[in-house]
Amino acid sequence: MHVLNKLSRGFTLIELIVVMGILGILATATIAVMDPLGQIHKSDDVKRKSDLATVQKALEQYYQDFGKYPAAASNEIVDFKTTQPMPWGTTWSPYLVVLPKDPTSNRSYVYVVRSDMQGYWLYASLERTSDPQLCNSGNPCASAVTNNVSNACGTACNYVVSSPNVVK
Repeated sequence: MHVLNKLSRGFTLIELIVVMGILGILATATIAVMDPLGQIHKSDDVKRKSDLATVQKALEQYYQDFGKYPAAASNEIVDFKTTQPMPWGTTWSPYLVVLPKDPTSNRSYVYVVRSDMQGYWLYASLERTSDPQLCNSGNPCASAVTNNVSNACGTACNYVVSSPNVVK
């Protein structure tokens, strides 16, 4: 009886290896299902959409104040006071404390205004190819091609918001 108690106290090496293998498979499956890289891309895309919506509101306020949209140069909004393009990530007073900047360093937002200053397009490059709001299945938006800014976002300008009176 004394020998039986000694043998039944612990796990065998085989049992430990099997349990660790099962835990490893479960951990790998959990990470694969969660798709951390996909979640980062999704988060960045949500930020891009939010940023462009914020800029869109500021542009509409500018239009209410001046009856036209601001000029554009180098794919940026031109400050009406200095007539210089404002880099993304700088102040646009009194409309925005900070003009948003794309969350990744290799991409940027693009602003294009119609020649009569009565319409605009704001472009971004979304990372997730499954996003339902992508233009042309992730290819450059038709208006980006027309405006000659197809890849000015750092890669394909595949997401657009615009003034109500222009074709996206």
